[in-house]
Amino acid sequence: MAVHNVHERLLAATAGRVGALLDSLSGDDDRLWPHHGWPPMRFDRPLGEGAVGGHGPVRYTVTAYTPATRVRFTFTGPRGFDGFHEFTVLAVDEGHTLLRHTLAMRARGPARLGWPLVWRPLHDACLEESLDRAELACTGAVARPAVRGRYVTLLRRLVR
Repeated sequence: MAVHNVHERLLAATAGRVGALLDSLSGDDDRLWPHHGWPPMRFDRPLGEGAVGGHGPVRYTVTAYTPATRVRFTFTGPRGFDGFHEFTVLAVDEGHTLLRHTLAMRARGPARLGWPLVWRPLHDACLEESLDRAELACTGAVARPAVRGRYVTLLRRLVR
């Protein structure tokens, strides 16, 4: 099963400011990942190509990193996740930047059922909260904060 999942937010900020959020991923001052409500993103070394880690049961290796512009993570787990996810910073004009997260993979084996029933709802909620953090960091407010539904709340309890 082919999966292509995109989340993006237009931010009233320069690409440099949004890029700094990207570069903070998994660090002590991570301002992008929603680590207060989700398993933190952790690696065996600082963010960069070859770093191995993930968040919770989702495991990956950093296979591409252009500071302040793009980071790609290639899945190593869970089983059946064959592909990648990545953050990209795209300048729109001098004062606006698009922060995009793309997940592209082939779900095979148990992931063919697990992705739509468990992982996608959790992924979507986590990514929207990440984009909320980016908007808050860039503008001081979030126009339309993400709200976790009952199903996501139930899944979070079960996955813990």
